[in-house]
Amino acid sequence: MVRVAAGGRLHFGFGNLSLSHERLYGALGVGLDTPEVVVEAHPAETVACDDQAVREYAARVTDLLDVAGADVTVHERLPRHAGLGSGTQVALATLTAVARAYDEPVDVRELAPQLGRGGRSGVGVATFESGGFVLDAGHPTTRFTTDRPMDGEWTVPPVAARHDVPDDWRFVVCVPDADPGRSGEDEDDSMRSAVERADPAIADRIAGILTRRLLPAVATGSAERFGAAVAEIGRLNGAWYADEQGGVYRPPVGDLVERLSASPSVFGAGQSSWGPAVYGVTDEAHADAALAVGEEALDAVGGGDAFVARGRNVGARVE
Repeated sequence: MVRVAAGGRLHFGFGNLSLSHERLYGALGVGLDTPEVVVEAHPAETVACDDQAVREYAARVTDLLDVAGADVTVHERLPRHAGLGSGTQVALATLTAVARAYDEPVDVRELAPQLGRGGRSGVGVATFESGGFVLDAGHPTTRFTTDRPMDGEWTVPPVAARHDVPDDWRFVVCVPDADPGRSGEDEDDSMRSAVERADPAIADRIAGILTRRLLPAVATGSAERFGAAVAEIGRLNGAWYADEQGGVYRPPVGDLVERLSASPSVFGAGQSSWGPAVYGVTDEAHADAALAVGEEALDAVGGGDAFVARGRNVGARVE
């Protein structure tokens, strides 16, 4: 029996969506210590799992590894399509658990495309591997344009920069009672529309924030400057997506971001991926106050769940 536990992640946005630039996408995000997905696998003659989505991943994994089958159990789950990376983390956890159950070597970065993961953003794969704050290098624009290739016909974007998240940083995460974020063909269509219309000048502004503000903030451990930088990058990304999601942030995310941003205990707030999860950057000294603000903000928009997470500076745990 092998058990694999992987943390969620926050996705702060992309560096570029314009076809006018040399490289497309270039995602940035951070691994979280909570919540986790926990998957257990045993060798078996057939594929069995009570969770249909995980069963489909397990079936693909057994084909990739050329093994008979696996009995897979999901003990803990990430909220699905909430902006916390549930799809990639459960796919890679299933891959690793089944491979290790058969004592087979596994390279999650190499096989992730075969499971339909890592096609645009490499943050989920990178945080599964080693956690931390991650900036990936994106894809060559000439190779990876608006059309999504078939599964397996891409490589996961390489990591351009990675830093441990300082021990005293915290992230307050608010998941409102709202419709799930986009995924599958719906996400593909929305991304295609956004890329086709993307203003290249926004990418130039993001590049300046990355190099002059965000990366120095991570390197020097300044949660205040990091929060301000990722919040600005999130707003700029929202300008690319405004026509697709009904504004810079999808409803009711805008109200949550505004309420979190107004608090001195939150250094910057934004939408994670397609949402509806909202993050606020804070630190250990301000975490309780930031959580209280998050809970009040959720009450004001109809309810939801709020929690405080640390950065996760290690990859998935295998037992």
